[in-house]
Amino acid sequence: MFYAISLGLVMFGLWLLLSGYFVPLLLSLGVASCALVVFIAWRMDVIDKEAIPVQLLRFGIFGYLMWLAKEIAKSNLAVTKLILSPSLPISPRMIRVKATQKSDFGLAIHANSITLTPGTVSVAVTPGEILVHAITREAAEGTLEGSIDRRVTAIEDV
Repeated sequence: MFYAISLGLVMFGLWLLLSGYFVPLLLSLGVASCALVVFIAWRMDVIDKEAIPVQLLRFGIFGYLMWLAKEIAKSNLAVTKLILSPSLPISPRMIRVKATQKSDFGLAIHANSITLTPGTVSVAVTPGEILVHAITREAAEGTLEGSIDRRVTAIEDV
């Protein structure tokens, strides 16, 4: 029941944020539509801890997002320098990165975080491992270092 209520509140908050309407009729229609979606999801039995990971809403996720934004900015600068260099010193390679996440959701966050970082792309994801294409040796070494894995695992365990 907790997950159904949290799903409804998140959906209504998103609806309110995107619509911006505070007219009573539209607010009531927004509540009704969110309640209908939650009811349908409940009847389909798709509301569970994996579908709505409320534990990620704690403060750990905000620190991770700030760290990830900093890493994305650093990678953007590195790739920009690489592209603007007349010799274009790339050395593409495929690497296998260890993934210690316990849930599919944590594994998806890890793979997406790698892809969001310029110069690296997650190609294939299997439990315990992510196949990554890196544009340079430095990008590959940075990914193999495992800081994304440790941080995602830490917020997943909260």
